Amino acid sequence: MAPYIELSELANLLATRAAAGARVVAALAGAPGSGKSTQAENLAAMLDARQAGSAVVLPMDGYHYDDTYLVPAGLRPRKGAPDTFDVGGLFHTLKRIRARDEPFVAVPVFDRDLEIARAGARMIAADVPIVIVEGNYLLLGQEPWSRLRPLFDIAVLLDVPAHILGDRLAGRWRRYKLTPEEIAAKLEDNDLPNGRLVMAESRGEDYRLANG
Repeated sequence: MAPYIELSELANLLATRAAAGARVVAALAGAPGSGKSTQAENLAAMLDARQAGSAVVLPMDGYHYDDTYLVPAGLRPRKGAPDTFDVGGLFHTLKRIRARDEPFVAVPVFDRDLEIARAGARMIAADVPIVIVEGNYLLLGQEPWSRLRPLFDIAVLLDVPAHILGDRLAGRWRRYKLTPEEIAAKLEDNDLPNGRLVMAESRGEDYRLANG
């Protein structure tokens, strides 16, 4: 098992690597409810506090397939599962980000309130040295997801106890006014199985980050 790291230690590591002049692309992967988005933003804030404009976050959720595809394909109830994302789109975006030969790369950001991805909602400028990619399946050891791992310089897997994941996810769905029955279905039919898949099938992490 990979060694555990604190978020402040990870910030030090990324800053040190970026000081050499090359762009650093880091993956922050974990199950639904593991706190990937929050930890990625906290990490970027730590780095920006040292040097303004030194880090930006790329969320994997922006690569959700739209409901106009998922509904007729019969995949809408499983939205959030590995086969409901445009992995190829993310792969080619990461290659552009690593090439660093454009003034900026526009990336989509998922709007959870509207359940859609907003195209070109975030710009990743060429002069930002550290890009933090966060998402569930970034380290999944299955095709086509396994193509992503070579594009990350540092990979971290968030480690959160299953009961904490369940509590966090239930709280998330309550905020969207779902009934207890709807919440139970969301958890048992989709979120928790996806989380178990992430923890069982992720490969190649350099570190683990406890967040529970």
